[in-house]
Amino acid sequence: MLNALRRGSSRRPRILAATGACALAATTLAACGSSGPGAGGDALEVWVYQDGSTVIQEEFVERFNEESDIDINLTQIPGENYQDRMRTAMGGDNAPDIFFNWGGGSIGDFVAEDMLVDLTDTLASEPEFQDAFIPSILDAGAIDGRHYGVPMRGVQPVILFYNQTLFDDAGLEAPETYDDLLNAIDTFQQQDLQPIALGGADPWTELMWLEYLLDRQGGADVFETIRNGDSSGWGDPAVLDAAERAADLADMGAFGNNYRSVGFTNDAISTFFGNGDAAMHLMGSWEYSAQLTLNPEFAENDLAYTAFPTIEGGAGDASAVVGNPTNYWSVHSSLEAEGEEDRLDAAIEFLKLMATEDYAQALIDNGDVPTTTNAQELLGSSPNPEFAQWQYDMVANASDFTLSWDQAVPAQQSDPLVDSIEQLFAEQLTPQEFVDELQNL
Repeated sequence: MLNALRRGSSRRPRILAATGACALAATTLAACGSSGPGAGGDALEVWVYQDGSTVIQEEFVERFNEESDIDINLTQIPGENYQDRMRTAMGGDNAPDIFFNWGGGSIGDFVAEDMLVDLTDTLASEPEFQDAFIPSILDAGAIDGRHYGVPMRGVQPVILFYNQTLFDDAGLEAPETYDDLLNAIDTFQQQDLQPIALGGADPWTELMWLEYLLDRQGGADVFETIRNGDSSGWGDPAVLDAAERAADLADMGAFGNNYRSVGFTNDAISTFFGNGDAAMHLMGSWEYSAQLTLNPEFAENDLAYTAFPTIEGGAGDASAVVGNPTNYWSVHSSLEAEGEEDRLDAAIEFLKLMATEDYAQALIDNGDVPTTTNAQELLGSSPNPEFAQWQYDMVANASDFTLSWDQAVPAQQSDPLVDSIEQLFAEQLTPQEFVDELQNL
């Protein structure tokens, strides 16, 4: 069973207290970094999303500043404010030189406005740099095949967690096919046990079901078309199929009767699952660390995990993964201006630290699974080697790693997309109406 694993960054983390040297109130910004030889006007301004992993970025900024003629000032921003502050700053004179993001649609507008450095040729010219990263992770942050970011945190795949004890008692194996899943749902319903935990009060948890259902039915290319700006992709028959399957699951009671009033961000659904009140929970890899905190005995003795089931006749690859491949550093194109060559070179040198063994080891020590190919030999030192290795293999062998839809689409489409998903699960939109809504995003 699973051993101890400390909470790392997650796609939807609770706002954590600041760690290390920078303490930050919810309404303020704080900068970390030594005042070495590069301090002052030449210093690079770097913005990062503040959570439990920020201590790693602090450490490597300090290392960089000890060796570089140009310093880095690290600014931590609370998660609840990060996107708004970052987008406001990028349009003004105080934009960061390097900033944390999710890749994909989260930076699409910046790419369209030529606000980011295209790192594709830099990576290609230095194979040791490019080849340090798992290809599917590096590519997941790209836009139109061009790289505008470098991975800087751990992998965050969505995983089907399940209660091994409940499955054993019911004489069931982990579902490998969608028919297996439906059989498990029927079996647990006959036992008056809720088959699947779902925190529908936070509708992004519902999104995870649609992401995998579309991937398994239509293959990764369907959403890749949408991600590249072709909204007609929402009209692909596989999108309607996924919506119909999701609606059917809700209608048959697979998620229980009260899932719309139960949330993830307040730990309610994880507690429900950890108490043995549901047999399965589709959630990001951070669910384990949540269970370790909330229900350590359950995490140690009952919690198990598997890949999302395949759909018979579907075009999707069984190895494909959805979720947050990782987070990325991107560089502001102002550093390409005349006279900024030294600062751009310094920014690239900082990004190269993300490809080092030292950085990978720091992520592992923090409970994360790195996105670098050199992590394989280091995973034995993880707080949970078994789970870390399984996640790493899952991601390293993935045919595709689809970025969470609400992060992959342009920012102005994200909220309407999530609203439509919520209405689909609430039976306020039929599957066909849902598809029609998405084509009008």
